[in-house]
Amino acid sequence: MEAFVSLDGLVAPLDRSNVDTDAIVPKQFLKSIARTGFGAHLFDELRFLDPGELGQDPDTRRKNPAFSLNEPRYAGAQILLTRENFGCGSSREHAPWALHDYGFRALIAPSFADIFYGNCFKNGLLPVVLEAAVVDELFDALRRNVGYRLWIDLPTQTVRAASGQTWAFDVDAARKQSLLAGLDDIAMTLSGIDKIHGYEAVRRQQEPWLFGGVD
Repeated sequence: MEAFVSLDGLVAPLDRSNVDTDAIVPKQFLKSIARTGFGAHLFDELRFLDPGELGQDPDTRRKNPAFSLNEPRYAGAQILLTRENFGCGSSREHAPWALHDYGFRALIAPSFADIFYGNCFKNGLLPVVLEAAVVDELFDALRRNVGYRLWIDLPTQTVRAASGQTWAFDVDAARKQSLLAGLDDIAMTLSGIDKIHGYEAVRRQQEPWLFGGVD
């Protein structure tokens, strides 16, 4: 998993509340578990005017000119600014896969759906929760300024604008550490592999019948 420490990134807006995971990556693209290739279909029904299928070249499709991510000013954005309850609906992990594969490293919203929020940390994405009034301010600044950027620092848990204005955000200590280290749940477990082997060795001596050591 890609680690996240700090990011100076271009911001793109998605000014919608209650964006569910089917809108983030529609069901017809859930045929693969490769974790890659989903970025081409991120917000598929919003980005395109025609239906698509997994693996289809997005350059062959008609883009929706009214959708924010299709605007040239947001090309290469790494921070998505959106509204409350982002990532609601089903628990599909393909949603953070698609966001990350598209190029996003951080999301800012007043709230996220619980399962989606946890899945972000497991896939190298930082979901930042800021107050609704602050998100309103950021949307206003984003509309006024082409090339609007924010600096997000995970160690200090702060978001900073070019003006110097700074906002703090909360994050669970364990999730913070795993993202800083670039370790998902499996990797975190394997980081203690020596202790696991040591425990198994003791158990094998004390209770050999558990390991087929007794006829």
